[in-house]
Amino acid sequence: MATRYRPHISLAGLIYLLIGLFIAWDRGYITGDLIRRVGSALLAVFLWFLILLGVDLHIRA
Repeated sequence: MATRYRPHISLAGLIYLLIGLFIAWDRGYITGDLIRRVGSALLAVFLWFLILLGVDLHIRA
């Protein structure tokens, strides 16, 4: 019987990532515009069929 490997993140790893996100936001590496652009890109990738139907998936401020 094969055992499935499920990757998981520890609490320390999660805290490390959250602190890193906060520092990047505070120093200007992550901006609201960047989040909107990445969000629009992710929507376009996952909902590509809507784009073919003429739906605009750009996130507006």
